[in-house]
Amino acid sequence: MQTCFHVPYSALTMFITTDQKERDSATAYRMMVEVLGTVLGTAIQGQIVGAASNCPDPDELDSSNSTIPTGYSLEETKQAYLIASGVICIIYVCCAAVLFLGVKEKKDNGRKKTLLTFRQGICLVMSHGPYVKLVIGFLFTSLAFMLLEGNFALFITYSLGHRKHFQNILLVIMLSGTLTIPWWQWFLTRFGKKKAVYFGISWAVPFMLLIVCIKSQLIISYLVSVAAGVSVAAAFLLPWSMLPDVVDDFKVRNPEIHGHEALFYSFYVFFIKFASGMSLGVSTLSLKFAGYVTGSCIQPEAVSLTLKVLVSPVPVALIAVGLLILRTYPIDEERRQGNQKLLQERLDSESETSALGSEV
Repeated sequence: MQTCFHVPYSALTMFITTDQKERDSATAYRMMVEVLGTVLGTAIQGQIVGAASNCPDPDELDSSNSTIPTGYSLEETKQAYLIASGVICIIYVCCAAVLFLGVKEKKDNGRKKTLLTFRQGICLVMSHGPYVKLVIGFLFTSLAFMLLEGNFALFITYSLGHRKHFQNILLVIMLSGTLTIPWWQWFLTRFGKKKAVYFGISWAVPFMLLIVCIKSQLIISYLVSVAAGVSVAAAFLLPWSMLPDVVDDFKVRNPEIHGHEALFYSFYVFFIKFASGMSLGVSTLSLKFAGYVTGSCIQPEAVSLTLKVLVSPVPVALIAVGLLILRTYPIDEERRQGNQKLLQERLDSESETSALGSEV
């Protein structure tokens, strides 16, 4: 159901305006509010669920007693998760209602949709070179950031020992991402989207290395979180900002095909879900082999080492592969503006033809 909502919601960007600048602006606003929603979800989930856990800090534990204290109640934790999920679901439904009732689609001037089978649509979409390079490149970078985000809370708790601060550190990351999205929007309009990708995605790399190489200090963890949030903002914004350019390029190369924009978005959402599943699977299996014990306040040393690998070397390697693939992405600013000019000329020509037909 979430995917059924996500695909048309993201594809609406192509239908509320045909102007590239307006689409980029709408995408920036959408992603800023989306990250803000993630902040809200992180706050609700973290504060409600975190209140149900009473594991002390590592220095307060006796190494001979690594189990959860006797005051811990599994039933209280169950209730905390139910309450948190209930609140988030209510917010989700309210936002979906606002979208459904408040957003109006722009009609495509009566142009008929080209009738293609699903298999033909897949072949067309997946044979478009810029789209394939964009999707595969961001598949690697998305997997890198999902590994970082998915394991960062455990890394803060068990490797750095900041058990009482991990919820606040996660909030700092997401708030930093929310506040820097407008800056990335300005950057990509000023210097181009490919430069924004290289600079924005690679920005997190030195901080990923820094946090596992230096001795654990709370202030450094917060500083790294702010810096990581800046890169997370770029990872959130840039893929969705570049996807409409690929659709425009496809329209220029295939002028006889209309009405298949949602295919581009649906496959991109699929690859994002695929990266999320891979991240979850790799993290779960790695921690299982390392001896992670669910609910334990103290974990084996191998768990700490595994978490360090999952939040630093592996994401850095994935980012490097993703950026190398995106280097071959052919749609630069010159090609993007040329596509916009060609599409506008084609639209004006069709409008004039339609007007003459009406007069006749």
